[in-house]
Amino acid sequence: MDEPTALSPGPHRDLVGDGLVLRPWELPHAPLLVEVSQDPLIATWNTLNATTLEAAQAWITKVQEWTNFATFAVHDAESHAILGSISLFHLDAANLSGEIGYWVAPAVRGQGVAGRAIETVSRFAFDDLGVVRVELYHAVENERSCPAASKARFSLEGTLRQSYRYSDGNLHDEHLHARLRTD
Repeated sequence: MDEPTALSPGPHRDLVGDGLVLRPWELPHAPLLVEVSQDPLIATWNTLNATTLEAAQAWITKVQEWTNFATFAVHDAESHAILGSISLFHLDAANLSGEIGYWVAPAVRGQGVAGRAIETVSRFAFDDLGVVRVELYHAVENERSCPAASKARFSLEGTLRQSYRYSDGNLHDEHLHARLRTD
């Protein structure tokens, strides 16, 4: 049997779903990244390290690579405002799986943005990349992530004890949510 090739998201493209347009990040978005990286929740639960314009530009340049991951700025379909970010990464060709990570801007939290973005990226993973399983991990203390995962039809599969070191330097318990193409 031939070894599977690496999963690649292919060329940059927009994804559309449920009032959102997901587009690759661009350098003019750097000031917004600096602003949102000051938010305590984003700073605590995400690896976004864009506290200066130079760091934000470097982050955007890195996520524009799109080799074995895809990172999108989440835009409102009508206003075009950036509402957050979502990534599909750890693309595993052997196991046909991937992982989703995301953050939502403080001004639009609680408006269903995360769940709709998760759903849109999941469809891309299943339909375009042939992925069978998508996983989503979040710190147990990041309580808003469970409802977002549930809205996107991800099942809570368990709690991983002291599984990830977040920006506070401490190991945190995480919830593992997953969705299969057949769900």
